[in-house]
Amino acid sequence: MTVHLTERRAAVATPPVIGPRRAPKAPKARNVSRLVLEVARFSVVGGSGVAVNILFFNLALHGLKWAPMAATVVASCVAMGTNYLGFRFFAYRDRASRTRRQIALFFAFSGLGVVMESALFYLGYHGLGMSGPLGSNIAKVLSIVLASAFRFTVYRTWVFQHAKNGR
Repeated sequence: MTVHLTERRAAVATPPVIGPRRAPKAPKARNVSRLVLEVARFSVVGGSGVAVNILFFNLALHGLKWAPMAATVVASCVAMGTNYLGFRFFAYRDRASRTRRQIALFFAFSGLGVVMESALFYLGYHGLGMSGPLGSNIAKVLSIVLASAFRFTVYRTWVFQHAKNGR
């Protein structure tokens, strides 16, 4: 077998590019899309928590005839427990692993959220006279929505932090 050093190998054909090539996403665009996904997951878990909260509230207040403040506080606490599971295993599953600190922070900040929600409910129910079946539900929903802005901020900032590896 003879090898000629001046021979060139046949060029390997590259597959044709179909469609336009997309430039990789810029870091800012990735951050925005990550935040949008985070808000969507938070909303799914939060929405199910709102459903649990409203259902338990109505059962306690209108079905079992509990006092309004007892019904709102207990309903919020029941929803808090279900929300922890949803946040930990769905919304923030990509974050650092579960620790005692994380659990303590979640329930401490959730407790503050319950206090905020209860105070807002009290203001609507007693202060604004939203005491009928429809009015009490409007006061409850508004108090949940306003307290949820606080919860979103503290959960993502302090409770479910990204791992220290740069994510």
